Amino acid sequence: MSKQDNPETGDGQEKREENPEAIQGNAVPGNAAPGPENKASVTPEEKIAELEARLAESNDQLLRKAADLENYRKRVTREKQEMADFSNQSLLSSLLPVIDDFGRAIKSAETSKDFASFYDGVIMIEKRLITQLENKWGLKGFDSVGEPFDPNRHEAVQMEKAGGIDEPVVKEEYEKGYLLKERVIRFAKVKVLMPAESPPSANEGASS
Repeated sequence: MSKQDNPETGDGQEKREENPEAIQGNAVPGNAAPGPENKASVTPEEKIAELEARLAESNDQLLRKAADLENYRKRVTREKQEMADFSNQSLLSSLLPVIDDFGRAIKSAETSKDFASFYDGVIMIEKRLITQLENKWGLKGFDSVGEPFDPNRHEAVQMEKAGGIDEPVVKEEYEKGYLLKERVIRFAKVKVLMPAESPPSANEGASS
């Protein structure tokens, strides 16, 4: 047997150890990867149809979002209106017993003609109403007579000169003022005493 025919010789081994990448690189006819020129070409009509479909889908999504936004706006408007309509519900409900008391007092006065009892009943109802408004809602009146005039609390409807005072003072109260949680919601209408102009002194008269 010759040296070349021996499978264990070096030449035969070199042939078996050829680069596998080179072997894989040898393209098999009929199995070549399709290149760009082999892809099916898209016609202009098909491209236009695809774009129109995408545009229709985008328009549909936009219309849906616009409808959702409009529904949300209507719901918020409705809730705000309901809140405004029923914001005083608790206050008005708390006043119903007072209205009932007035009705009973008037009915009692029609039958008994007892003015003293009617008067006492009205005073009791007033106290109950004031206490309820102050304790539950923070509404309370403030006294003005004898207090220094405060433009942040008082509205002067009359003024009168008076001696013996150094600053304007409330003399009379025509309409009571009220605070709601320390905020003035109604000014007290008052009559104010104004300091009288002091007569000029002897030195001022001589200098003039």
